[in-house]
Amino acid sequence: MQKVHETKNSLLSQNCSNRALRKFRHVMRILLTIIVSLACISTASAAITDDSYIAGYATGILKYELKSDTPSLTVRNGNITLSASEVLPEDHARITQVLLEIPGVTGVSIKEPTDQQPITTTSPAPSDTVTEEEKNIPTTDDPTILATGILPSGYLFKPLLADPRWAHFSAAYRSYLGGNIDGDNNAAVSFGETLPFYRANFGKYSAQWEVGLQAGVFSDFNLDAPSSDLINTDFIASIYSSMRAGNASAFARIYHQSSHLGDEFLLRKLTDLDRVNLSYEGIDLRLSYELPYGVRVYGGGGGIFHKEPSTIKPWSIQYGIEFRSPWRLDIAPVRPVLAIDIKNYEQNNWNADLSVKAGFQFEDFQVFGRRLQFFAEYFNGNSPTGQFFKEKVDYMGIGAHYHF
Repeated sequence: MQKVHETKNSLLSQNCSNRALRKFRHVMRILLTIIVSLACISTASAAITDDSYIAGYATGILKYELKSDTPSLTVRNGNITLSASEVLPEDHARITQVLLEIPGVTGVSIKEPTDQQPITTTSPAPSDTVTEEEKNIPTTDDPTILATGILPSGYLFKPLLADPRWAHFSAAYRSYLGGNIDGDNNAAVSFGETLPFYRANFGKYSAQWEVGLQAGVFSDFNLDAPSSDLINTDFIASIYSSMRAGNASAFARIYHQSSHLGDEFLLRKLTDLDRVNLSYEGIDLRLSYELPYGVRVYGGGGGIFHKEPSTIKPWSIQYGIEFRSPWRLDIAPVRPVLAIDIKNYEQNNWNADLSVKAGFQFEDFQVFGRRLQFFAEYFNGNSPTGQFFKEKVDYMGIGAHYHF
């Protein structure tokens, strides 16, 4: 009898493994199809991104978003040139930042009509006297230089698009392919933002630094439950500092994270729930470099302290790659986007948590420099949902994300 039970258990285990393997292969085929399609569409769109398209796009943005008419705007080989006599000095940084987001734009110059010399986006207004503060403004025409001061616009470190716990606004549907945290169909929402409080230059160099606050709330809901029960909510708050020099950037933070189960979930699972009071502080660092053609690579790591439970192992590493197409599609004002993020935690024996997102960024949905994105997503690894960090999950989904 015991041998019969062992045989049945072995067969069930083998069948489950085969089903999981088939699902994984099916998911990878879908993702591969998406990636190849995006690459083909993006490459085909490169042919239509010419100087006349860029000129029209830039003129429209300047007129309707920035309320600025610049009849002398010219474009040559992707480089936009504006006349300084038609642009207010205090608008240089903002105009440069917005125009560099246009697909196909390789540079922005603001020049005097007389000598045609580039004006730095952070140059002081003409004056007979130069203050000590103005002496520290870098003399460079680097288009990545952003406005300085209190509550500046833009960010020195771009968001990590595929990181499941990067603070931003989002709403997504997820279908679990194997193990799940609660129910096969979940909804995931997040509310958060990165707010720079102060930005400055490193002396007369083109490098910049900023400090600010990053905070986010991440919640998961069981759509299979009668009242779409709240499963879990993670709270993350941090003080961060970032810097940028050309295409290289860095982001460091000290943060707190705590995890809280939903009331309905607790009532349903009260008798068989092994609850973990997950709460800790941590510090991490990420480095990023932007390559040509919209490719970006990044990596870093960190550790946690003041942790509960105290048995959690502290160290982790993170790395990934992103592709923001420099070309807009012909059929709609959108550009393809692909992001892959991988995390390895010491707590989980350094197993890889894989997060993949592929989709489109809508160029016309602009509010204070932010973009609306729609992504198909896939995740395989230990759950990013705090209370369930020990559980292996495997899901696909689709969602809307609001990044800068």
